[in-house]
This record gives sequence, structure tokens and C-alpha cells, in this order.
Amino acid sequence: MKLNILSAIKFFILIISSIIISSQSIFSQDSTFPKNAMGIDILVSTGGIGFGTFYRHEYSTNFSAFADFSISEASDENEVDYIDYYTGGTFTPGKTSRFLLLPLFVGAQYRLFEDEIMDNFRPYLNAAVGPTMIYVFPYNNDFFSDLRFGHPKYTAGGYVGFGAYFGTERSNLLGLNIRYYLIPYRPGLQSMWNKQMKEFGGLFISVSFGSAW
Repeated sequence: MKLNILSAIKFFILIISSIIISSQSIFSQDSTFPKNAMGIDILVSTGGIGFGTFYRHEYSTNFSAFADFSISEASDENEVDYIDYYTGGTFTPGKTSRFLLLPLFVGAQYRLFEDEIMDNFRPYLNAAVGPTMIYVFPYNNDFFSDLRFGHPKYTAGGYVGFGAYFGTERSNLLGLNIRYYLIPYRPGLQSMWNKQMKEFGGLFISVSFGSAW
């Protein structure tokens, strides 16, 4: 499940290109947007790819509250993947455990430059906090075979980020968000033979698709 960084970059170049094309009109519109939105997130980090969902409610034209939930993979920064030329598969020497992150966060979002920038490019800052489950399972066989031998650990975390929504379509939502997660687990969890992980956050890029009403 771990995503090669170069592949992730290529993937997001395609996503960003489609966003730019979809928001190529730069004319001011009526700035009244629906107050509720719900949708899905596609997340990419150095640890892998993830998926999530969100609900957002707008309290004013520049302030919103939201809740989101996601599932993504985390990995140790010291991991190095190799290719088995006999089987074509990949393996990571010294790796003992895999980790899935399942955070449930609530947060706030503040729109920037509301009066200076046209409505089809709506930048914002956001921050969120909440509980996180870290699902730990062994690195022995393939991902799905090992998944049933795992167990959960619990902690708290959060993130800060910035991003933008694109387009003036009222019923659909398209956005890009860059966020940095802080998900500490102070007792540590063994990730490699001689290494424990105590921080499971990092830099994530999220593309959001949703509906508004």
C-alpha cells in the first residue's frame, strides 16, 4: 500500500492540472455559497495514500467548522524499500510492523482575502484536533493477510494547514489542502528491529471532492 513518492507527485500534478482547468474563469460572482458541505478526501504522504470523509458547516462567509475522518498508512522515515527481482515484489529490510492511522478530528476553517480575491479561488487556513486510533499489525506476509493480526492503540492528535477551494459551482465542492499532522504516541511502537516510532504525523496533501447544499 505504500506509495512511491514520485508516483504521488505525478498523481497530484494531474489533479492540480484538472483543478486549474476547472477554475480557469476568473470573474467575480455572487459570493453566497451553500452553508453545508460533505464529501471525500484523497490524501497522499510519504507514508502512503489514504482516504477520508468530511462534513463542514459555514457559520459566516469566512468562518466554518468541520469534522473529518480518514484512514492512511504511516511508516518509519528510516525504511528503505527494495525490489525482489525473482518475485517482482517489494520488501523492507528490518521492518517489523505496519501502522494505519484513523483520526477523527473536529476543527475550524477561516477564509482568507474574501474581499480581495474572486470567488472561484477561495484560500483558507484550517486546524483540527481529536482522538486517533493507531492500528498496529505485523510485517510478515502481504498487507491484507497481516491485517487480521493487528491491535489498536489510542492517542490524540491534530493538524494545521492551508488550502483553497476552486470554481464557482454552488452544488459541488473541489479543493486542495496541504496540512501537517502531529500525532504523538509517547510510549513508542516498534516499527523496525532496532527502532520505535513515537510520532506518526507528517506532511499530507489532500484533494477534496464533495457536494454542497
